[in-house]
Formats: sequence, structure tokens, C-alpha cells
Amino acid sequence: MLNVLRRSSGRAKLVRTLHAALVAQARQPVFFREYGVPDTIDGRFDMVAFHAWLVFERLQAVGQREVAQDLSTALFVAFDEALRDLGAGDMGMGPRMKKLGNAINGRLLAYEAATGDAALAEAIQRNIYRGAEGNERAAASLARYARAAQAALAQCDLSDGHLAFPPIPSPGEAA
Repeated sequence: MLNVLRRSSGRAKLVRTLHAALVAQARQPVFFREYGVPDTIDGRFDMVAFHAWLVFERLQAVGQREVAQDLSTALFVAFDEALRDLGAGDMGMGPRMKKLGNAINGRLLAYEAATGDAALAEAIQRNIYRGAEGNERAAASLARYARAAQAALAQCDLSDGHLAFPPIPSPGEAA
């Protein structure tokens, strides 16, 4: 029985570490200053979803489905807490959380379905920039960054929660 509890607490610590690293990367100011991601609740949500896709993909590749599920739960707990901090009450939380769940799942599916850089850039343009004109170059740069991040994360063990994201190039730079 105690071994199960230790394993659970070890996994909980791993999930907390992964969550913190994912959110820290998603909040890098370069995304908002140079890539033109709106520095709003929606923009921050989109960057968390984008980086969550990268981490979930890696966790799935190494057979860590339970950790991925726990990380997903941690993300939604954080979303719930953030909404409550913004003044959302209990009465509207169910529909709001369902909407967030649909939004993140839609983004994850769109990024996963993007088989090439152009398709990924289109998915980024639709989701992060909401299709607004003039962000195509930044979306293409984010797609290149995502491919570099996939390669970097593929080299990570993840057992200690360390996420080795690559340096974030300026838009237009080769990743």
C-alpha cells in the first residue's frame, strides 16, 4: 500500500514539475512581444495549449499516458483557479470548463493533424491568431519553433520533469 502512495506522490511531483515548465515556456515574453500573440487571457491560453500539445505528444511517444492524463488534469485545475481568480462563480464554471475543454481538444487535434510545416502554420494561424491577416510570417515561425521543440523534447527523458525546449528564434529566423 505504501509503495502505491509513494509512486503516486512521485508522479504528482513529476506532473507539478512538467506543468510548471510547460507554463513557464508558454509565458515567455518573446511570444507576446515579437510573435504578436495577444497578451490576453485567450492568447495565454493558446500558448499553454500549444506547448501542452508538444509535451503531450512526447509523453504519448514514451508511453506515459497516465502522466499525460494527470498533466491534463493539472492544466484544467489551473484554468479553473485562474477563472475563479478573475471572478467567475460556481454557477457558471461547468459550462466555462466544458468550453475550455472543447477549445483545448480542438487545438490539440488541429496541431496533431498538421502533417507538414505549412499545415501546422495554418493551424497556428487559425487557433493562436484567430485567422487575423498579417500574422502568417509569425505563424510560420511558430511552426518551425514547434518542429525544433519536438526534436528537442524527443531527446528528453522526462522522468525528472525537465523539458528542454529549444531557444525561441525571432520571427523570420530559421529555427
